[in-house]
Amino acid sequence: MSVFRRAAARRGTAADWLVVGLGNPGERYAGSRHNVGAEATERWASMLQCNLAVQRREHARVAQATVGERRITLACPTTFMNESGRSVGALVKRHGIVEPSRLVIVHDELDLEPGQVRLKSGGGIAGHNGLASIANQLGTQDFTRLRIGIGKPPRPEAGKKWVLQRPRGHEEPLIDTAVVLAVAGLEVLVRDGIEAAMTVTNARRRGRDPQAQ
Repeated sequence: MSVFRRAAARRGTAADWLVVGLGNPGERYAGSRHNVGAEATERWASMLQCNLAVQRREHARVAQATVGERRITLACPTTFMNESGRSVGALVKRHGIVEPSRLVIVHDELDLEPGQVRLKSGGGIAGHNGLASIANQLGTQDFTRLRIGIGKPPRPEAGKKWVLQRPRGHEEPLIDTAVVLAVAGLEVLVRDGIEAAMTVTNARRRGRDPQAQ
């Protein structure tokens, strides 16, 4: 039985959306490029005035909120990135997510320049260990992704070190702006759906004023 079929068998009221921000736990990795997904989720939780509390069975910090009439679960796994699927599988079952599209994974993206944000449904793994772990656990890649650009390292072989470092110089304000935009996109997504949210996130380009659209 798939994770989503087991989620359908749960009792109680299910969440309408499950938003999971990826990152590595601990102060050592706080603020790193790899943690921008968790940072965006934490920022949205703060805006919604809900507390991300550790839930050991779900291997995550979890909060619940209501946006409009939608029941939202926000989570940041307490596992390391390459074990994200263990947390996401537990979260899907616990919060009754039966459609992969209602699971939103917020994560860093090497193939997008700093400051860019892209929302899409399904897609490949592109070498991202967190996404690979989640896809393996769920048996599908059809979940929704909100990708926050961190740019590529100057040398391809430096990728692992690059994602674990903090943004530098001009990158820092660009990535911070992208995190703000990602939060705005999540708000529109859960209220109005993915097509409306794409008009907020996917049209933005690096260096453009978000108010200039």
